[in-house]
Amino acid sequence: MYMRIAVVMDPIASVNYKKDSTLAMLWAAAKRGHELFYLEAGDLSLREGRAYGRLAPLQVFEDPAKWFELGEAELRPLAEMDAILMRKDPPFDMNFIYATYLLERAESEGVLVVNKPQSLRDCNEKLFATAFADCMVPTIVTSRSAELRAFIAEHHDVIVKPLDGMGGTGIFRLTAGGPNIGATLEVLTDSTNGVGARPIMAQRYIPEIVDGDKRVLMIDGEPVPFVLARIPQGDEIRGNLAAGGRGEARPINDDERRIAARVGPELKKRGLLFVGLDVIGSYLTEVNVTSPTCIREIDREYGYGIADKLIEAVENRRQQQKEQQQALAKCSL
Repeated sequence: MYMRIAVVMDPIASVNYKKDSTLAMLWAAAKRGHELFYLEAGDLSLREGRAYGRLAPLQVFEDPAKWFELGEAELRPLAEMDAILMRKDPPFDMNFIYATYLLERAESEGVLVVNKPQSLRDCNEKLFATAFADCMVPTIVTSRSAELRAFIAEHHDVIVKPLDGMGGTGIFRLTAGGPNIGATLEVLTDSTNGVGARPIMAQRYIPEIVDGDKRVLMIDGEPVPFVLARIPQGDEIRGNLAAGGRGEARPINDDERRIAARVGPELKKRGLLFVGLDVIGSYLTEVNVTSPTCIREIDREYGYGIADKLIEAVENRRQQQKEQQQALAKCSL
């Protein structure tokens, strides 16, 4: 089926041609015959209750010297689109939230938005994982230093991290009796006299991190059969590629399939069509919903065609949506 697809993303001229997952999605959509449009979050607007965007026709090329070409941007109703890919990278700040409200208005006008705007707001990537506590190591979320210190004393070796971090920023490993526990907790929780203004997450340390922090990509609730293990280098505790981790693509294993099967139905229910689960050893650590990556690294090794399968899933979901809309229109006659 033919679709008009708009992509909301960071400046396309600044993407990493060798790694960018959004670019892979756009190549796949173009190859499948879809018409592409480009805009940034600041191009979204609301007029007389309707969602609009400054939409620029977009062509993409698999050429590192010239990977895109934009036409003249024009203010158009977003309802003219069949689907919108929300691929704005974090930070997840108020501007991001405002963008989801505007996209939600487009959704109410019949546009398929991937991922669903409400779920982007509801599913904080660290807190959402705790909905599947049976798949996690012991974890607490609190702003109180006394509770965090008690957790560290109980579990001896702990990872602490902010709830809004990305790319491994703000992650610390603390051990019972170790130095700088107080200073670290004060900074992360923005605390005064042990009472923090900002909650953080603490998790029991998972030694299997040395074998990699595995990214399991989920398409419409089902796992891609290959994962990317992001392996810490040197004395680093973080496997994130942005923190210097080395990426190694591997076939998915039984633990990762088990976790995917546990999380997948909830992703489908919430309209989260493309998601990245983070798994260390046999434990879920995060559920990434805003702008998951690692498509290119996995496909470079296995040639699975992840982006093509994602766009096919978008087509299927859009077809289902249109059939539902037509059925409702008949019922109202």
